[in-house]
Amino acid sequence: MPNFISHSEEDTKQFAKKLASFLRVGDIVLLSGNLGSGKTKFTEGILDYFGLASEISSPTFTIVNEHNAKDLNIYHFDVYRLSDIDEFYAIGGEEYFSNGISIVEWGEIIEPALLDNYLKIKFEKDDNDTNVRILTLEPHGSHFSDITERIV
Repeated sequence: MPNFISHSEEDTKQFAKKLASFLRVGDIVLLSGNLGSGKTKFTEGILDYFGLASEISSPTFTIVNEHNAKDLNIYHFDVYRLSDIDEFYAIGGEEYFSNGISIVEWGEIIEPALLDNYLKIKFEKDDNDTNVRILTLEPHGSHFSDITERIV
């Protein structure tokens, strides 16, 4: 699987902007990794690409923040507090997917609900350098395989 090595928060945001340039309505990006590994900075980069950087906040207590960029909706989920996928279904989470771009922090929790067309990005801290993050991209479906080849 392809990797991207980020040497700073700015690197992470720039990589996210590059990905954002290929995203379209219905795309789902799952972000997986420990606290402080860069998931929210990555989301900030995507929102910045769409002119929404000032709107970034973690949706930990609301589960989802909705952002509107011209004629495009971006849904930023943080499903950390959900105990299982049934809670995601109970809030109607899957109904968002076809209405915009969905970015899901702690996405492994809802991964079983997804079909075969999403991008999972695993964030890992480098043990030798506190600024370095290793982003492993797992494309699911041809759309994200094509995107991954273009951005890594």
